Amino acid sequence: MAAGGGGAAGKRGSKSDAGSGFLGLRPTSVDPALRRRRRGPRNKKRGWKRLAQEPLGLEVDQFLEDVRLQERTVGGLLSEAPDEKLFYVDTGPKEKERIKKKTRAPKKSQRLQKPLRVDLVLENPSKVPAPKDILAHQVPNARKLRRKKQLWEKLAQQGELPREVRKAQARLLSPPAPQAKPGPQDAVQQPFYDLWDPNNPLDKPLVGQDAFFLEQTKKKGVRRPPRLHVKPSPVPAVEVTPAGASYNPTFEDHQALLLAAHEVELQRQKAEERLERQLALPTGEQAATQESVFREMCEGLLEESDAEDEAGPAQGTEAEDGAAEPAPACPAVERKSEKKTEQQRRRERAARSLRVQQAALRAARLQHQELFRLRGIRAQVAQRLAELARRREQRRLRRLAEADKPRRLGRLKYQDPDIDVQLSSELSDSLRTLKPEGNILRDRFKSFQRRNMIEPRERAKFKRKYKVKLVEKRAFREIQ
Repeated sequence: MAAGGGGAAGKRGSKSDAGSGFLGLRPTSVDPALRRRRRGPRNKKRGWKRLAQEPLGLEVDQFLEDVRLQERTVGGLLSEAPDEKLFYVDTGPKEKERIKKKTRAPKKSQRLQKPLRVDLVLENPSKVPAPKDILAHQVPNARKLRRKKQLWEKLAQQGELPREVRKAQARLLSPPAPQAKPGPQDAVQQPFYDLWDPNNPLDKPLVGQDAFFLEQTKKKGVRRPPRLHVKPSPVPAVEVTPAGASYNPTFEDHQALLLAAHEVELQRQKAEERLERQLALPTGEQAATQESVFREMCEGLLEESDAEDEAGPAQGTEAEDGAAEPAPACPAVERKSEKKTEQQRRRERAARSLRVQQAALRAARLQHQELFRLRGIRAQVAQRLAELARRREQRRLRRLAEADKPRRLGRLKYQDPDIDVQLSSELSDSLRTLKPEGNILRDRFKSFQRRNMIEPRERAKFKRKYKVKLVEKRAFREIQ
C-alpha cells in the first residue's frame, strides 16, 4: 500500500514539475525537455482544449487576439503602418496659421477630390472582412433553374422563344388602344334614393321572382325569426350610477348609498355565520359519550326482546286451548271440495245477470239526473276557468317582476358586483385628488351577465396533466 501511494505521489509530483518547467528534486523526476510529449487526437474537441491550455497555444491565441484588435480599431497592424500615420511634425503656430489661411478658400477641384468628414466617419476602418452570408448566395431550386435556362438557350438557338417573350413582342407590335378616362362631365347622373325604402330601385330586378329561387341564389336574405328581435332582458345596457357615488354627492344620497352597501355586507356576514354554525364542532355538552353511543347502538333491541317475552306466554296458552278444543273446519274448503249442481249454477247465472241489469239501470238513472245538474256543472266550469285565469295572471305578474332579474343560464348563479362607495372620510374636495373607483372592463362583463347575454362564469383553474418529476442533479448531490 505504501509503495503504491508513493508511486502515485511520484506521478503527481512529476506532472507538476513538467508543468512548471523546472527539474524536480525527487529521484524519480525527469527533465521536461527529455520527457515524451503526450499525444492525443487533434481532430476532437478535447484535443483543441488541450492545445489551447499549453503555453504555446496561449501565446498564439494572445497574438491573434492582438492582431484582430489592431485591425478592428486602427485598420491594420501598427508595425506595418507608415510614420506619417503614426506621427506628425509640429512646426509652430505660424505654420499652422498659414496652413489655415490656405485652406480657407480651396479650389473647387480640391474640394471635389477630398472626401467629406461625414463620409470618413461613416467608413469602416476595420480590415477584418465581414462574415460571408452563405444563405444570401443560395438560390432555391438553383439546379432546376439552371437546367431550364440551358433548355431555353438551346431552344433560342433553334428559333423558339418562351411564351412570356412572345407575348411581350406581340404587345409591342399591336399595342392596346388607350382608354380615355371619364371626366366629371361624362359621369352618369344617378338619382338619389333611400337605401331602406321598400321601393328601392336595386330591388326592382327581384320583383316577381320565385322566393325559393331568390333564397338559393343568395339574392334574398334569410328572414330572421321573431325571437331574435326581442331583447333577452329589459335592463338598460348602461345603468346610471346612484347619486351617492358622485364625486361631490349630497349628504342624503351618500348616506343612502352607504346604507345599501351596509345591508349587503350584513347579508354576507349572516351567510358566513350560518355556514360556520353548520360546520362547527359540537360543544362539550353536546359531544357524544360512551354511554350515549351504547344507548344509540342498543336502540330498539331491548323493546323487541320485551315484546317477544310478553308474546311468548300468551301464544303458549292459546296453543294449549287449541289442543283442548279442535278448531272447526273451514266451510270454504268444504264448499270447494263439493261439486255444484245444475240448479246452483243456474241460480248464479241469474244473480249475475240481475246485477248487470241493476248496474245499467243505475247508470241510466244517474245520466238522467245529470240533466238537472247543468246549472251546477256550469258553475263548476266557470269557477275552474276563473281559477285558471287567476293563475295565468299570477304567472304573468311573476314574469314581469322577474324580467329585470338575471336568469339561470349555467351551473353558477349571478353574483351582484360590489357597490363602489367611499366613506365620509375618504371623500375628496377636489377633482385632482379624486381616486378612481371600479373597473370599466369588469363593469361591462357584469352587465353582459345581468342582461342574460353570457352565462356567469369563473376563472379557469390550472390543473397539471402530468406529475412533476423531481430529479436531484449529480453536482448538487456531490456538494451535499
